[in-house]
Amino acid sequence: MNLFPALNSIYTKEQLSARDAQRLAEFIAFGPIVFQVSRLMIKFGILDMLRNSHDGLTREEIACKTGLSDYAVKVLTDASLTIGSILLDTATERFSLSKTGWFLLNDPATRVNIDFNHDVNYEGWFHLEEALLEGKPAGLKHFGDWNTIYEGLSQIPEPARKSWLAFDHFYSDSSFDKALEIVFSRPIRTLLDVGGNTGRWAMRCVEYDHEVNVTIMDLPQQLEMMRSQTDGKSGADRITGYEINLLDTNASFPTGKHFNAVWMSQFLDCFGEEEIAGILRRAAKAMTGETRLYIMETFWDRQKYEPAAFCLTQISLYFTAMANGNSKMYHSEDMQRLVEAAGLRVETIHDHLGQGHSIMVCKL
Repeated sequence: MNLFPALNSIYTKEQLSARDAQRLAEFIAFGPIVFQVSRLMIKFGILDMLRNSHDGLTREEIACKTGLSDYAVKVLTDASLTIGSILLDTATERFSLSKTGWFLLNDPATRVNIDFNHDVNYEGWFHLEEALLEGKPAGLKHFGDWNTIYEGLSQIPEPARKSWLAFDHFYSDSSFDKALEIVFSRPIRTLLDVGGNTGRWAMRCVEYDHEVNVTIMDLPQQLEMMRSQTDGKSGADRITGYEINLLDTNASFPTGKHFNAVWMSQFLDCFGEEEIAGILRRAAKAMTGETRLYIMETFWDRQKYEPAAFCLTQISLYFTAMANGNSKMYHSEDMQRLVEAAGLRVETIHDHLGQGHSIMVCKL
């Protein structure tokens, strides 16, 4: 059942006039240019200058302030006018910032998304067709010869690695405060962090509760990054690593240790449906009746506002072309179906954490 019928109607009923639909079609056709022009209007400081100017700036003033040629400023401002990121006062020939330009410049999510798409995805998306046909991340060869981006994350060159981590942390970190309250509303002494990456969630846990011990399950390369990031920090002695490649169907969760909570944050979206089902079945074997499994994801159907759903469905293609070739940002009903197929049931779902996260709380 869709919890947000207003959002659903956007995708089931025509919203645009024929003229608006035609403009959007051309906007799509020139999408790569729209993206690069807008990115450079930020990088060259033009949008920032317009925001800070009282009466706007002429083309000559922009050229003088940026050091760009008159030609460069002219093609950028011409394009930006028709994109809609800047405005022109025809009486004074002075440019100013539009509402769209303001969001390009000031919205943290937009800035993170621009850097992520340019530094990590842009060249790799040229191979999207190949990735869809082969079921492999064909665009990843732009960075290295790995089966998935996660295997090579520690070796990806800058600025791509920085933009990848900034993207990953931006979306997860904004949800952590509320997530801690939800997880620790029950007595938690042992927590298994599946796919713990650089250990940011684990550190928040040991800071939040001085009794909890956290085990991070991840690839050896990721655990190395985690140890370097947490080394010497207070509470890091209560964080341990457990090496595992969860694509190996014979690799099991830790045995002989009772966990009060199993945590999976922005993790299951890194796998295809069959792989998720296998991971959840193995997780269920490591759980008791008292254990709760917390799945934190940005389910695209449970977003409060349409732009968030748009972003998430587009991000799915990063997984296709760059990450692994077979995963995506999931619809919550698909995830619930996989949870139930693994012998678990959804106890409750908490929505609207941070940048659009939900926590699906599961039990045996």
